[in-house]
Amino acid sequence: MDVNKDAGLDIPVGVKEIENQSPSAEKATDTPSFPQASRSRPHIHSLERYINHQSIANFGVIILASWESFAVTFQFALANGGPASMFYGSILASLGVTAVGLSLAELASIDPTVGAQYRWSANLAPCAPRFWGLLQGWITVSAWSFACAGPPSIIANIITSLTIFNYPDYESQRWHTSLVMCASIIFPLLFNLYFRKLLSAFELFGGILHIVLFIAMIVVLAVGGQKSSSEFVFKTLTNNVSGWENSGVAWGLGLLTVTFSVTGFDSVLHMSDEVKKVKTRVPQSIILACTVNSVMLFAFVTVLLFFIGPLDAISTAPLPLIYVIYNSTHSKAATNTLIALIALIIFLAAFNIFASVSRLVWVFARDKGLPFSEFFSYVHPNLKLPTNALFLNGSIVILLSLIYIASATAFNALISLQALALHISYFFPILFILLRKIRHQHPSYGPFKLGRWGIPLNLFGIGYLVFVILWMPFPQLLPVTRDNMNYAGPILGGVVLLALADWWGSGRWRFRMPVSRYE
Repeated sequence: MDVNKDAGLDIPVGVKEIENQSPSAEKATDTPSFPQASRSRPHIHSLERYINHQSIANFGVIILASWESFAVTFQFALANGGPASMFYGSILASLGVTAVGLSLAELASIDPTVGAQYRWSANLAPCAPRFWGLLQGWITVSAWSFACAGPPSIIANIITSLTIFNYPDYESQRWHTSLVMCASIIFPLLFNLYFRKLLSAFELFGGILHIVLFIAMIVVLAVGGQKSSSEFVFKTLTNNVSGWENSGVAWGLGLLTVTFSVTGFDSVLHMSDEVKKVKTRVPQSIILACTVNSVMLFAFVTVLLFFIGPLDAISTAPLPLIYVIYNSTHSKAATNTLIALIALIIFLAAFNIFASVSRLVWVFARDKGLPFSEFFSYVHPNLKLPTNALFLNGSIVILLSLIYIASATAFNALISLQALALHISYFFPILFILLRKIRHQHPSYGPFKLGRWGIPLNLFGIGYLVFVILWMPFPQLLPVTRDNMNYAGPILGGVVLLALADWWGSGRWRFRMPVSRYE
């Protein structure tokens, strides 16, 4: 299958599809010649376009669920940076993710493809296109495969924390959390088998709930919360809790909780083969996901800080939001209801994540980027879904859930890969398109283009990504022990080594993604 054709892409003049060239033409492009057998694709499967504008717009907004994600994870920012890091960090993260989102939306309008980052990196790289494609593919697929465990772990933490809140004598065990995670995986996995029938209803319900619950939370906090001073919100920098005494380091580490909440909008891209009018609607969905979630996140962070109440009462809680809401409502029923609705939003996000990642795994396998590619590139003829890729994601999450029983540290180490690897996956395609713009070698633009703002936005987006990436490997606590060590860097290093081993082993001959040359 010609990915460019199926994605609705008009090939720019001067673009040569290596996949379709004869061996002699292939040599003329200075691209290594590969054996004829490795180029053949005997079993090519495709997906059908049926996702409308409303569904894909809601899909992007819900999968980030930025204010909800921050609401259930801000305890980490309390220990590093505190209120000042949370407030100013939400501004920086909103601006940064918008610049990155606009940059990727422009690329999506040029080439809307399920492979997204690895396809663009290969197409735009100044040299060694297949190498960059395979490396980027391993980084992106690994990040999203582990990211599938994120929503189940958050839901498990919510359920465990609510149980402790309602039954103070309850003693949480790791195997309890693991069982909850496994249970919360089953429903998104099964619902995805009926993705086509459930999509419109799920996305509409999730989009409405996302907004209505946001308004309800703002009202509850503003009406019943204990008012904080402006100095507390704008000037309080916490640098004496985590062991990091340097104010700059504490602020930078506190920023990571905010950036995590706005990471993952590329998931929309991985649905490209099923979206109608893909070259306009996917970019629009990316922009909506970034801007809407950024505005809501900033508003929620600001209101939360002004009505959070005394930090001493919540800083040690596994889920501080429970006690913030309870202090505002003085009602366990109201607290349980609001927290349960947030968990429902996270559940809907998990539904979307499983859908998106299964497509990413499917297309990478179809391009022979994975072992057992024929198996994982299978599309069920009746369901029109990549079922084998879907069950692979479910199996990975179940395995991670079982790892949690043995070691919470190992589990956290593996899922910590998500944010770091995704930011790196955004960096390379933006860098490569920026270099082409500077050299006046950019490809033909699609319906959405940044125009004269393109280079400044690309530069700002790259600067933001570099800044965030530099902080992500830092340990959150001092002194560093094996239990609190930040393993994101070493895990990413392991993925890169695996990708390099695959490249030098068989990947450089096996990997047959359609690579385009812009001349």
